[in-house]
Amino acid sequence: MPLLKKTLDRILYVIVTILFAALVVIVVWQVFSRQVLNDSSTWTEEGARITFVWLGLFAAALVFGERGHVAVEFLVRKLPDNSERAVATFVQVAILAFAVIVFIYGGYRASQNAWNQELSALPFTMGQMYLALPISGVLIAFYSIYYIIGMALKLEEAYGDHSDEDVEVALDPETAEAARAESELVDPVTPRSPDTSKEA
Repeated sequence: MPLLKKTLDRILYVIVTILFAALVVIVVWQVFSRQVLNDSSTWTEEGARITFVWLGLFAAALVFGERGHVAVEFLVRKLPDNSERAVATFVQVAILAFAVIVFIYGGYRASQNAWNQELSALPFTMGQMYLALPISGVLIAFYSIYYIIGMALKLEEAYGDHSDEDVEVALDPETAEAARAESELVDPVTPRSPDTSKEA
């Protein structure tokens, strides 16, 4: 299963990169055709909007798979290990239920209802564009199940790897301050010693 996740991560990364590049090209062509050629392309606005939606949904699935979304975990990480895992598992189950009910089921129903609704400027239907919802829902559901199983088997941390955050705690205060300043690309302010080289 970890191999399947890594493979899916790579595929999603490529898809998101292609969608982002396509979005940039579409928007640039839209501006160029309108401002330079004085002949605005008719399909770019609709194409950019749909590409942006697909990009957002697939990128959200990718970031969720990497556990990169914002999570308020300060209080939860103060709990005992078993309680922390229980809360994290509950969160993943809630996300799984949301993905199945809203994204997969709701997205599929929306796609079927609009399957024959043609787009004005693109050779696709609105229902085909709505397929991004159930597809991204399946991806999020897979990642959620993966982390639920991983936490149950204690193969995954409850809220990801925070080892980089613990390094600073292990350092003494002066070294921690220097490391923090270096990480922020700010020179640490060190007091200058008095000049004792002046002649009396």
